Amino acid sequence: MTTTQREPYPFVTKVIDLFGDWLKQRRELNELMGYAADPGELERVARDLNVTPADLEMLVRQGSDGANELPYTLTALGIDEAAVWRAEPALLRDMERVCSFCTHKRRCHQELAAGTAATNYVEYCGNADTIDMVRFKS
Repeated sequence: MTTTQREPYPFVTKVIDLFGDWLKQRRELNELMGYAADPGELERVARDLNVTPADLEMLVRQGSDGANELPYTLTALGIDEAAVWRAEPALLRDMERVCSFCTHKRRCHQELAAGTAATNYVEYCGNADTIDMVRFKS
């Protein structure tokens, strides 16, 4: 007889995880605001990352999971993320930025889960042109 171990309170676990994510994001925002308090520091950090200060603030608000869909999308399309990173790290960082700002996360998740992302990404993905360039360049 095989038994599976279940979480006793999955809802509570989910709430705790969400709160932990929110708390982490607040800490990141506080750190960013610390940079903003020092004239020129936020601009320097943004410049080092090749983004605007407004984009930097938005990226922090999105959290560290903002571009989680990108590796899955690249894999679904047969693109080696590590190879793109080695060849053009700035391009991959820009793709991550675009993915972080995306307003079509739900559709992306649905397409990835259904296995249709490789066919339909051009309809919703802000990185579609860049992905096509990378695919056809190889």
